[in-house]
Amino acid sequence: MPSALSPADALNRLLATMARLRDPVGGCPWDLVQDFATIAPYTIEEAYEVEDAIHRGDRGALLDELGDLLFQTVYHAQMAEEEGAFAFADVAETIHRKMVLRHPHVFADSEARTAAEQTQAWEAQKAGERAARAETGTLAGIPLALPALTRAQKLTRRAGRVRFDWPDAAAVLDKLEEEAAELRAELPTADPARLADEVGDLLFVLANLARKLDLDAEACLRGANRKFERRFGVIEATLAQDGRTPADVSLEQMEELWKQAKRQERGET
Repeated sequence: MPSALSPADALNRLLATMARLRDPVGGCPWDLVQDFATIAPYTIEEAYEVEDAIHRGDRGALLDELGDLLFQTVYHAQMAEEEGAFAFADVAETIHRKMVLRHPHVFADSEARTAAEQTQAWEAQKAGERAARAETGTLAGIPLALPALTRAQKLTRRAGRVRFDWPDAAAVLDKLEEEAAELRAELPTADPARLADEVGDLLFVLANLARKLDLDAEACLRGANRKFERRFGVIEATLAQDGRTPADVSLEQMEELWKQAKRQERGET
């Protein structure tokens, strides 16, 4: 059930809790020694846990994870306030102003826009904001801390706006084959630096293929991870019925069980 508290009251309670945790007198020893750099990994982790709850369709978990993610924002804002840089109210007001500015068709003018037109206008507005921050260059402002696959997609999407791009997904597949051949050519020498370079190129092209297909490369890989975990779990569960583990059977036997798990998922007999 929705809380009886108003949003403002609930938020004020959370802000007070955060301030208490960081109080030099009687606060939490762990919280008191944290800084922006040490908290940042938790912020990223909580965002992924929100995505996981959404993927699983678990609204109870989503409620919990959104709270954890909000707490991260409150945490950073509290530390910034202690430095005299800004406070949570400034964070909220800044995003409020930004959303109003980026949606003039809603808040300022009566011009109707399609979703595609609004996306174009949004990107133009962000480009203006980057220019105001003296961030020059087509690729400026794409955070280094993004997951590598996500950053690859953002980099090449930005480059695509100035027509530096493959024409279609088929062309990216051709490039993928080229990069795979280059990697294969490096295998006999097994030079770690060269192999790392070629594997990086291969991953970069794969990220572009996902972009060309309007897919999120990170989401695709997370899905593949979940599928691997699920199917390997079937292998272990099947073996456990006979009191065995993967260490007790051959690779060929595990491969056959893997194929069985795939058939089960597809509803095949």
